[in-house]
Amino acid sequence: MDEERTTAVVQRYLDELASDAPAEQAVRALLDRAVSRLHQLCAALLHRSYPRLTRPPLNLQADELLGAVVERLLKALREARPTTVRQFFALANQHMRWELNEMARRLDEQPAAVELRDGLVPAPAGSDSGLTPEARRMLAAVADLPEEEREAFDLVRIQGLTQAEAGQVLGVSAATVNRRLNRGLQLLLEALDDLRPEEG
Repeated sequence: MDEERTTAVVQRYLDELASDAPAEQAVRALLDRAVSRLHQLCAALLHRSYPRLTRPPLNLQADELLGAVVERLLKALREARPTTVRQFFALANQHMRWELNEMARRLDEQPAAVELRDGLVPAPAGSDSGLTPEARRMLAAVADLPEEEREAFDLVRIQGLTQAEAGQVLGVSAATVNRRLNRGLQLLLEALDDLRPEEG
């Protein structure tokens, strides 16, 4: 399976990065090998959690996000030294979120473009980045989950991996991923209980 080969090769480059080998060369080889998987993760996170950024005025594409994330990782890996595939993809996912949150924040701060016409109703304040206060609370609640539950939620519910694939990344069984995911969902339900729609 290609996923297994990618995991094995990424681990080999991480081992090389931890050794006395030239870091710049190992980092570039690592990112080159992981780029396909990183692209999938960028596309999944962008379209599932930040769909507004894919529409005007930004029209953000997964390739553009990937470029920004790779640039962030090149800088981060000068200092950070993930030792496992799990740690590497957790670092990548963190930088994807930071990049998307920064883009959403900048979009929120832009004045809304308004076509000038007689009798035009004033546009509402804000740029409608798609991140409502409730959405921000939800993202914050996910970020506040315990590490194991957050990783399982990110991989399965946000990045779209199966529980078996997430288990490979995390080095645990699919059943363990399922338990962590259920625990995380329960914690989210408790943290966001007031957002539940009222029953008729």
